[in-house]
Formats: sequence, C-alpha cells, structure tokens
Amino acid sequence: MEKLATAHKALESLEAVLLEPASILVRDATIQRFEYTSEAVWKAAREWLRQVELIEENHPRGCYRALFRIGRIDETLAAALLESIEDRNRTSHAYIEAVAVAVFERIPQHAANFRRLLESLETGHRPA
Repeated sequence: MEKLATAHKALESLEAVLLEPASILVRDATIQRFEYTSEAVWKAAREWLRQVELIEENHPRGCYRALFRIGRIDETLAAALLESIEDRNRTSHAYIEAVAVAVFERIPQHAANFRRLLESLETGHRPA
C-alpha cells in the first residue's frame, strides 16, 4: 500500500531527528516532522481500513477507534494514538513556547506508537 510506504518514510524522518542533540531548531524541526508523520500515519490507517476491512473512516479519531473496535490495536495504543492527535492539533493551530516544549517531550513516545501501529497493519498481528 502506497500510504504505508509514505508513513514509513515520514516516521523514519521523525526518528532520525529524534537522534539529534536538543536545541530550539531541533525541537522545531521535530515538531514539524511529527505533524507530517501524524498525517501520514492516520492516512495509512485509513487506506488499510478501506482496503482490508472495507471500513470507511475519514478522520484520524475515527480510524483509530475503528482499529480498536475490530481488534487490530489494543485500548492502550488507541488511547495513545488519540492523544497524539491532540498534540498534533496543539502544535498546528498556534505557536506557544510552553506547548511546543511539552509536546516535544512526548514526541518520542508518539513515534514509538506510530511504529507499533504500522507494524500491526503490515504483519496482521496486534501490537504487543
């Protein structure tokens, strides 16, 4: 699936910037990469739901809830993915320094959750 490949490339880009020494520029680049990775991941989930489960969901929350409902992801991962949507929304609507710092600290966990989701969609197994 094309969207899965795109999501993987975006996630690899995010994971690469997370290895850089912290600075304001790295923080801002990380947040930017988090935003586009979040988009790519939920759109990959949407494509997977359409093609594999014949489920039509057009919003990230609906996609993650559908994946939980069908047993593709567990409740913990579903809740974490829903929180990633909130963080993505926090960063994209207005730049507030305190919000940027707080979200930046959570991005490594969001990246790990994105990785778990993509692996689940590819392997056909629920994430551990």
